[in-house]
Parts: sequence; structure tokens; C-alpha cells
Amino acid sequence: MSLIQTQGVGVRVGSRRILDGVDLSIRRREIVTVVGPNGSGKTTLLKILIGAQAPSEGAVLRQAGLKIGYVPQRLAIDQAMPLTVSRWLSLSGSNGGEKHSKVADQVGITNLLGQQMTSLSGGEFQRALLAHALLVRPDLLVLDEPTQGLDQPAVASFYRLIEGVREDLDCAVLMVSHDLHVVMRSSDHVICLNGHVCCQGTPTRVSAAPEYQALFGQDTEGALALYRHEHDHRHDQAGNCESDTG
Repeated sequence: MSLIQTQGVGVRVGSRRILDGVDLSIRRREIVTVVGPNGSGKTTLLKILIGAQAPSEGAVLRQAGLKIGYVPQRLAIDQAMPLTVSRWLSLSGSNGGEKHSKVADQVGITNLLGQQMTSLSGGEFQRALLAHALLVRPDLLVLDEPTQGLDQPAVASFYRLIEGVREDLDCAVLMVSHDLHVVMRSSDHVICLNGHVCCQGTPTRVSAAPEYQALFGQDTEGALALYRHEHDHRHDQAGNCESDTG
């Protein structure tokens, strides 16, 4: 049973077509990653899925009562605005200090609740955004390049946290990422997007697809080898690949 599904979704702005004929499906507990070059429509697709933007054509089908948590690619906060992490969490509309304390502990920011959002490091800021999204206890967690600008240790730590969130909430995760090595290690399903779905499936199959190699080259072999060593058996057993082409 899909949590969310698109059927022939397209987006046109004036004479420019941003997305064309996008079909995808996300099931509970899947970690799905969207990859593609700049300008390929990744952020637009996420906006369509969370309901922030309407498609020009096609349909988005959501499971009744679907709760979505969204972590944007960036969030600008005025340096002069007094906004502590604790106050930021309260803006989620979720009441109750106990709930806030629990999610702060879950993402590792308990000691930061009294600090100003503008004083946080990149990794701390992303964890605060994640905590805000988790307060709705989402069925689907959507992240738009959540590790952009973070150093490698912070990236690895953040993705370990996401895998833990998936286990704890029994939710699906949809994210956009440029880190192909992380994609290969952490995803159940990969969607390669370039205005349309070029190919999709397990990381193994997508990496071997001519459409993917035309966009990213064949320099991801190290990531693929590591993926096969750590995850291939699990993915094949789970049967998470539905299709190789969009």
C-alpha cells in the first residue's frame, strides 16, 4: 500500500516544462532518494508531493490522514530575530514540553534548547529543523538536501539519525541528495530525475542504467561496491525495486 503516489505529474511555467509525466510511489518504511542534475525539478517535485504547489497536470494520491514532516533545503532566519531552539519547536503547533524534550533528545539537541537558532552550527541547525518536522510524528518525512554544506562527519551522523528515525516512527523517508555515496549506502529506492523520471529502482539497478551513467558518469563504482557489500542482500530480499525505468 502506497503512502503517496503520483500519476503523470507535470509542471509547466509559461512555455517552460519543469516536470513531465512523473510516476512514482512511496511505501511505508522505504527510504527513497531523488537524484538529478541542477535544474532537474527535484525541489519542485517535493513541493508537489507535500502539497505546497499544484501540478499543471496529473494527480497526486495520498493515503487518507497522511502526516508529512518537511525539512527544507534552507531556512533564512533574521539575525536580529530572537528565536531560541525551544521557541522554534513550539512554532510547530505541537503543545507540551514533554513532547519537545523527547524529540530534542531523539535528534541530540537537548543541550541547545536555550540557544538562539542563528547561533547554531550547520549540523545543529539541520537537527533543529528535523526536530520541528518530527513533532507531527510523520508517516512520510521529506528532506530537501538536508546535508548541504555539512562536513563529512556531520553528513554521516545525520544520515545515521535519519535511519534511526525511520525505525522509531515506522515512517517512509523521501530525500533529495547530491551525495551519491550516501545514496548508494542508505536508500532502498532511487529515482533519477531530469525533468522526467529517467530510471528508478534499487541503487544497483539505477547505477547500471544508461540514463544514470549519462548524467553522472561511471565514477560511482566505489560507492556501488560498498553498497553491494553492505546492503544488496537486504534490498533484494525485500524486493523494493518495482521498475527500472520511468
